[in-house]
Order: sequence, then C-alpha cells, then structure tokens
Amino acid sequence: MGGQGVPWRRAGACYGEPGFAGSESINHQRGNSMKTLILLILFIAAFIIGGILLLGQAQSAQHESGMGYEDTPMLPGSKWHVHDAKRPQPVKVTAGTSSTQERAGLPPSDAEVLFDGQDISKWKNAEGGPAHWTVRDGYLEVAPQAGDISTREQFGDIQLHVEWRTPSPLKPGNVWQGNSGVFLFGVYELQVFESSRNLIYADGQAGAIYGQYPPLVNPSRDPGQWQVYDIIFNPARFEDGRLETPAYITVFQNGVVIQNHTAIMGETGHRILPRYTDRGPQGPVRLQDHGDLIRYRNIWVRPLKDRD
Repeated sequence: MGGQGVPWRRAGACYGEPGFAGSESINHQRGNSMKTLILLILFIAAFIIGGILLLGQAQSAQHESGMGYEDTPMLPGSKWHVHDAKRPQPVKVTAGTSSTQERAGLPPSDAEVLFDGQDISKWKNAEGGPAHWTVRDGYLEVAPQAGDISTREQFGDIQLHVEWRTPSPLKPGNVWQGNSGVFLFGVYELQVFESSRNLIYADGQAGAIYGQYPPLVNPSRDPGQWQVYDIIFNPARFEDGRLETPAYITVFQNGVVIQNHTAIMGETGHRILPRYTDRGPQGPVRLQDHGDLIRYRNIWVRPLKDRD
C-alpha cells in the first residue's frame, strides 16, 4: 500500500508543478496551429471554388451576350459589326439521321414532314382532291393514270429532302423506265429516272434540270435501291412582272453534288425552249406520274428565311 501512494501523490502534485503547465501550453499552441492550418486550407479551397464559379458565370454571361465587339467595322450591306456582340445567335436544331436501304432516317427537328411513310393528307391531285397514289410499307408509289400529285402547302426558298426508288428488275429493251420527276414550284423539273444502266439524252437523265442541264456527274444507284435528293431551291424573283433574278437550284444525289447553284432558264418541258412566268412568291412541290412504279419515302422540307 505504501509503495502505491507515491505515484498517487505524484499524480496529484503534478497539477501544481510548473512542468505540467508548460506541456499544457505547448498542446494548446499546437491545437491553435492545427485550427489555423485547417482554416487556411478551407479558405484556399473556398477561394478556388469561388473563382471557378465566378469564371463559369462570367463565361456564361459572355456567351449569352454574344461575347463580341461594338467598335469593329460594319459589314457591307449589313447592320452588324464584325464579331458583333449584339448579333442574334442562330436557333438550335437537332440534326436528323441518315437513311439506310432498309429504313428511312429522321428529319431535322425544325423540318416539316410531307410524307412520313403513312400519311398522304398533305398531298392533292390535279383537281385539288385527295391524292390516290399507293401507300404501303412506309413508301408512296405512283399509281399509273392517277396523275401527278402536289403539296397542298406552297413554299418559297426551301431545303427539300426526297428519297426515291426505281423498279427492279428492268424490262428488257425498254429505255423509258423509272421515269418520274420532282417539280420545284410545280414547274421546274428535277428528273427522276433509271440512269444507272439506262441511257437517255443527257438533259433527261436522273438529276438533270429537265431539258436544260445534265447533272455534273452520274452517281445513280442500281434499280431497286433507294436514292436521295437533297435540294436547295430559290424561286425566281420578279419586279412589276419582269424577271429580276432567275430560280437557282443546288442538288446532292446520294451525297454527291450534281447541280451547283444552277440558274434555271425557265419552266421545264419536253422539246421546248424554257421561259419564265411570274407565279408569285410561292409554289408547291409536285411529283410526276409518268406511268412507272416509282416509289418515294421520307419527304420533308425546311423553309429558308433570311439570316438576320
């Protein structure tokens, strides 16, 4: 018992000894230093995070404001400066998808679908009544002797997408096969024809502005395969009944340029010289019944407006 009392007294006596007070002071200082270090780390982290957030907000504000200039030269014929901060941003659209031989692709989000594989209500016959072409399995097929069909709606400047397919197999010895046409404004024919093997006069083959301009090249696919026309069309402009600007057309066939901003000479026809007639600012899209079982699918249009 006596040997155990010394440590007890020693422990009790420690509270009054100077050595213990110094140790407590050192521990207290270490604790304060650790707190200071933690606070410093937190402050630095908060500073970095705040800087990142402020930078993001600044970049966002700059993007929303156009992030540009107002002291640069004016663009000729425009109300905008070079890199103008106040110039409106273009509308965001979702791009479409490409078609395959088995399935039609999707149009862009801002396109107007003229034929979706089922509904033909946006088309009419020559008398204005319902279109009587055949609709089955996602395509629209010419019904011989039913006549041409046209869109009920009329358009001015447009981007037009049309997919078409000629019959297969070919009829032996018959050169007039796979004949149809896409008429812009109802009067300017972009020829549809079986041109992979079937030869006709140059300005009458697939991709020709009928009777005026052959295509630049012939990228036609074999009979029975789906082909694609992507078309940019600008109608003719008239002033007081006089032609001011001809109609222009650019065409891609199966991804290949075949008409490059071609100035159309006038309304197309068989064995005639073209001439213009003032038909107003808008016209329909027309598909031709030439007696052949041409199929169409995935037809859509995007009206084109001025940039600003």
